[in-house]
Amino acid sequence: MEIDRATLVQWTAPYRGWHYYPDHVIPPAPKDGLNFKMTDCPLVWRQGDEWRMFYTGFDDRGYQTALAVSRDLVHWTPKGLVMSFGAPGMFDHGGVAFCTALFDSYDVRGPRTLKRWNGKFWALYSCYPKQGGYELRPGAQGAAWSEDGETWHRASDSMPILSIEGAAAWEKDCIYAPWLVEHDGKFWNFYNAANGSIEQTGIVNSTDLLHWTRYPGNPIIKNGPPGSYDEQFCSDGKVLHDGDHWVMFYFGVGKGGAHIMAACSRDVYHWTSHPEPLYKAGGNPSGLDKQYAHKISLVYNQENDTFYMFYCAVGDKGRGIGLITSKSLE
Repeated sequence: MEIDRATLVQWTAPYRGWHYYPDHVIPPAPKDGLNFKMTDCPLVWRQGDEWRMFYTGFDDRGYQTALAVSRDLVHWTPKGLVMSFGAPGMFDHGGVAFCTALFDSYDVRGPRTLKRWNGKFWALYSCYPKQGGYELRPGAQGAAWSEDGETWHRASDSMPILSIEGAAAWEKDCIYAPWLVEHDGKFWNFYNAANGSIEQTGIVNSTDLLHWTRYPGNPIIKNGPPGSYDEQFCSDGKVLHDGDHWVMFYFGVGKGGAHIMAACSRDVYHWTSHPEPLYKAGGNPSGLDKQYAHKISLVYNQENDTFYMFYCAVGDKGRGIGLITSKSLE
């Protein structure tokens, strides 16, 4: 099931040669009244005549998820809190990061709009049990639902949908970000997890969004060899359908930074990574992403035939949400 290098080059070619936006589109401390010091984890979609973005903020206690809106995908207006910390003692007391939602289409050029299932919109989130630090282990995942796409509710106040309970060795220390896909009559959750300082990616499946079964062939994306761009992390995969195959946009950690990588698959289970990043940390000459370029959200704008890739850009201006595009916006 290995994909040959020539095919891999062809399939990843549309996602190279990016044009950078010179500054954060969501700064580390946005004027949203939430006292964030860092922003992270963009998730962009379309609702009606505007674009919307879930973004995560960190305020020394933990993660909270907020909302911003835009008409042009460049200038964003904060709209306030979406979901805050869980109750003391609960699996998400350390905060929540909305990383994925159930969409109408997972085509790479398809409309990224929310889909109802059983009459509700659904999102999955990454979360942590303790406050007082950044991503304090062991992380887990929760589910949330909404009737209108505006107000969101936890599917459970006490039980995660995925945790280190029953975990294999590769995922024994922490469960991280989900990415939800509906395909072949079931739901797929692509997630990264940690064993010590090593992160890799696996799959769980479900028919109800609440009860998940691990794929026995995990991890599906494994670390590259020593000296590679993903020798330490293969994380936060975002899976989209592109013609007769699938593309996973993930971030690798290696060679001194975090970089935006790609892997391809014909069957969703078996993946081949391209060893060269789609976008390397330090690509923005302003120093915006000098340290990390990772945790992407990709949308296609039909109005100007352009891909917009939002990502967590960490560098000289702090940790915020950056933007690269497939065509120049000038």
